[in-house]
Amino acid sequence: MAEIEIGLGKQARRAFELADITVVPSRRTRDPECVDIGWDIDAFRFELPLVAAPCDSVVSPATAIQIGRMGGVAALHLEGLWTRHAKPEPILDEISHLVPGSQAAVARLQQLYLAPVDPELVLERIGQINDAGVVSCAAVSPQGAQSLAKHVVDAELDLLLIHGPVVSAEHVSKAEEPLNLKTFVREFDLAVIVGGCASYQAALHLMRTGAAGVVVGVGGGGGARNVTAGVLGIGAAQATAISDVQAARMRHLDETGVYVHVIAYGGMATGGDMAKAVSCGADAVMLSGPLAAATDSPGRGRHWTISAIHPTLPTGDLVQVDQVGSLQQVLSGPSDDPAGRLNLFGAMRTAIATCGYESVKEFQNAEIVVRAAAGPARGGG
Repeated sequence: MAEIEIGLGKQARRAFELADITVVPSRRTRDPECVDIGWDIDAFRFELPLVAAPCDSVVSPATAIQIGRMGGVAALHLEGLWTRHAKPEPILDEISHLVPGSQAAVARLQQLYLAPVDPELVLERIGQINDAGVVSCAAVSPQGAQSLAKHVVDAELDLLLIHGPVVSAEHVSKAEEPLNLKTFVREFDLAVIVGGCASYQAALHLMRTGAAGVVVGVGGGGGARNVTAGVLGIGAAQATAISDVQAARMRHLDETGVYVHVIAYGGMATGGDMAKAVSCGADAVMLSGPLAAATDSPGRGRHWTISAIHPTLPTGDLVQVDQVGSLQQVLSGPSDDPAGRLNLFGAMRTAIATCGYESVKEFQNAEIVVRAAAGPARGGG
């Protein structure tokens, strides 16, 4: 890719958001019913290529079960409200009455997350999901992974997500022994997904830890106001990031024979956005904001991500979301919303069918073009 000269001493690549590209139909079309959008990772088969993001406004044990029964998988935040408080419902109700976008709202969120994680609640919440007969998935931060590892194993979790705004395989710390991802991942007898990341080298290093999947996206993900780019000056354009990570996946596959799944997180509000992420190389999508807009999501019209709860430097916000329909409607319809906020996976399936492809995997080979009006990259995640 041609580089742009920033000045005599610095050059940069041109990068593209999902909004900057569009997918080109091929010579063939097919009925949506002829398209398989199922996703297989490790020993698990999901009818929807969906991971619900580990946000307390999106995933509770009840919604994890609901999403599992609808064909996806939901990651419960093991350092969130559901494992810090025995009765989080009154707290969620309080958050729903906080003023969105206010400094006071973020300050209150920080206070609510100061309560310690209760190992008994970790076991109880995962047990609820397992007892329902769906695949259990839970998320931990790199900082909390080691302390929660034993409880994750004891609870018989199916999928573990090690997730943060930015996760690397080579973290350096003076304060404590950093998590050795390669050792940690390979000691677990369960599939581990890690991320976020946004570059070829970072993704390749994460894949070499033995992870079953990597999450692509920098910051707190979509839906909530993510100010990581403004506060820290870091970010990535999502279409380019997914394509770069796909290239890392292909190199890793050539080197090891092991296929690592690419999961896109951020920059997606509609099924069309999700289809574009797949065309860039994603196997599945991680969603937060679109799911927070469901009437039965635990956020009750409010949404926040892990970036908003950092005790000393929050890079996210509490936002109000327009509730558009039930979780069933958001994921699989029926839809009466011309803006595309409902029946997300119906739209993804239709996009793949309209372009003539049979599956998500085939659709990764679709032709894409850059829109004529595409401007400079606006930041990622």
